[in-house]
Amino acid sequence: MKILIDHNEPFLLTHGGFQILIEKTAQALRMEGLDVEYLRWWDPEQKGDVIHFFGRANPGSIHFAHGKGIKYVMHELLTSQGSRSKTQLRLQGLLNKVLRRSLPSSFRLPLRWDSYRMADAILASTGWEAWIMRTLFDAPASRLHIIPTGADDVFFKSSAGRAPVRNSPLVCVATITERKRVLELARAAAQAGVPLTFIGKPYSENDPYYLKFLDVVKKSDGIVSYRGAIGDHASLAPVLQQARGFVLLSTMETQSLAAMEAAAAGCPLLLSDLPWARDTFGDTATYLRPPQNTGDFSSSLPGALRAFNDNSSRHASPPPPATWSEVARQLVRIYKQLLIRDC
Repeated sequence: MKILIDHNEPFLLTHGGFQILIEKTAQALRMEGLDVEYLRWWDPEQKGDVIHFFGRANPGSIHFAHGKGIKYVMHELLTSQGSRSKTQLRLQGLLNKVLRRSLPSSFRLPLRWDSYRMADAILASTGWEAWIMRTLFDAPASRLHIIPTGADDVFFKSSAGRAPVRNSPLVCVATITERKRVLELARAAAQAGVPLTFIGKPYSENDPYYLKFLDVVKKSDGIVSYRGAIGDHASLAPVLQQARGFVLLSTMETQSLAAMEAAAAGCPLLLSDLPWARDTFGDTATYLRPPQNTGDFSSSLPGALRAFNDNSSRHASPPPPATWSEVARQLVRIYKQLLIRDC
């Protein structure tokens, strides 16, 4: 069985959780013995049994894949839609139905809505995302599969098998960008006097938001620190295993890879009160409303940070996520089911 992995955005131009999700999925599938390649758009001789597309696929590509006898799996992360209320989503779903019936195909095609009814399998990270896919895009329930984000084995292990001593500062692992609200979080931590370490990198070193964030770090008298990106998971795992807690207050999010890794490390979680987080962690995490305005934060945030930090030892441990091996085995079962249908 050969799997061809495809995606819209070149890694050269952007980075983040989607890139890691794709790379970890490919690596895990290879460990399960599958033949995995990235789709080479320039190579007419490339062969494959299943195209696993990350993002919202072009319906035309699905049509041509089926013409070649290739099954098509689509895995989209609904970051924006997943952060809206059920009422907003239901209204949007009704509007989508009207537009699908009234708009000519030439107008619908760029929206790629039809891909949800053409793909052989549709993957959602949470039950919440699966509900959105049915509500907004009429995704057939029979083709929907919930495949959670995994975590590397190294995050599950503590030194010598002992429970870690969590004396290190709170940690936030995120891209340094407005959606993640790291600048606002840094300002709140500095005001509260709560030590907080940031790990991640910006999309651009010249981004004004990033430069403001660096200025806050510089002026915090060591309360807020910034370590840049840590690409080596063997180095990142001890940071999460020893931190007093993990904080992520983004305004829009899907099932955060960084939060799953923190959960694997048993790290107490302080997260934005968004549906994906409630769906994934339930009552085992602490929730706050994220800062709504860029550069600002509510007067309650510093106090909430201080309370979370001071009571970190009393917080419940989040449920451990799946390992990437477990994720890969779920995917293999889906691929095999699709191929058996034509046998």
